[in-house]
Amino acid sequence: DVQLVESGGGSVQAGGSLRLSCAASTDTYNSPCLGWFRQAPGKEREGVAAINEHGPESYAASVRGRFTISKDNAKNTLYLQMNGVNEEDTAMYYCAAGFVCTHSAGVRYWGQGTQVTVS
Repeated sequence: DVQLVESGGGSVQAGGSLRLSCAASTDTYNSPCLGWFRQAPGKEREGVAAINEHGPESYAASVRGRFTISKDNAKNTLYLQMNGVNEEDTAMYYCAAGFVCTHSAGVRYWGQGTQVTVS
């Protein structure tokens, strides 16, 4: 059963913080990688952060030092802590699972998305 359900999106002021969550079914959670992508209106979907089963996290240059990806294995849940947000972070954020979670081609499963708006 494939399931990725995001939550935690909303409106936040520039400079503020937000934490996104992604609850996954067990099989999906155990994919080789998990990650977060985002898509702003008129732009392509881009990788934000990814975490492999046994390797280090990776981040897009635009969010490195501000966002943190993490996992809670007891809850089958992926998180994205977003600090120091700015208007360029406004986008629909998607949880992803697959074989390579740094670009869309490597993603096998997608969540439905959660909107983040920074003003």
